[in-house]
Amino acid sequence: MWANMRAPALLPLNTPEYGVTLRLDHSLISDLPVFAGLSSEELDTILARAHARHYAKGATVFSQNESAHSFFLLLHGRLRVTQLTPHGEQIVVRFVSPGDLFGVAMAIGRNTYPGTAIAVVDSLTLLWPSTTWPPLMGQHPMLAGNAMRMIGGRLQEAHQRLREISTEDAERRIAHAVLKLADEAGQKSPAGTLIDFPLSRQDIAEMTATTLHTVSRIISAWEAAGIIEGGRQRIAVRDHSRLRTIADGHET
Repeated sequence: MWANMRAPALLPLNTPEYGVTLRLDHSLISDLPVFAGLSSEELDTILARAHARHYAKGATVFSQNESAHSFFLLLHGRLRVTQLTPHGEQIVVRFVSPGDLFGVAMAIGRNTYPGTAIAVVDSLTLLWPSTTWPPLMGQHPMLAGNAMRMIGGRLQEAHQRLREISTEDAERRIAHAVLKLADEAGQKSPAGTLIDFPLSRQDIAEMTATTLHTVSRIISAWEAAGIIEGGRQRIAVRDHSRLRTIADGHET
């Protein structure tokens, strides 16, 4: 739903934490899952402690093991979150979509960021100092409940990915990953359902614990079969039902 959210209109507002920050029209954010059920007055209180920041494509929002100074809400754009393993291998943990909370290290008992977040396209975020997390959660029980549901959903997704990596072959894992991204960031196009941000085969390999060679072989086979249409860092799903069949392990 939030993949198509337009960049919000912003007005200046002063705050003690950051000096000059920005105010959003409530109509642009009140339907975001994290703010569901909050009153206009509560939104004013929460946003008064926030700061808006733009990140150009390729900019780093935060780095793995950096002190967790802030937590964030993505308003517009798309971010890639990666993690470097102790063996020096990079994995793609997730792609952050508009409306998502991210960088909430304090909520999982950390004082450093567990991964690196980079803007895949020009992006706009709201951010709050990490020190405001406990008082905001304590003062706004509805906000706390919404945030915990979002974090819980992310944990469920992580468990599902772990099951897929442990029990499924590479083709099924890749099919699940492409379908998930198409569901989250799909745009209707003449080619089918186009994933609306740059996505490389290396990204897919790092998402699915697969080699680049394997991803390239499988994606090329799907292109030849008319299941997807590829391009330079672009993927469009042409035959959703067949890709779902592959993901479910029923392809013959």
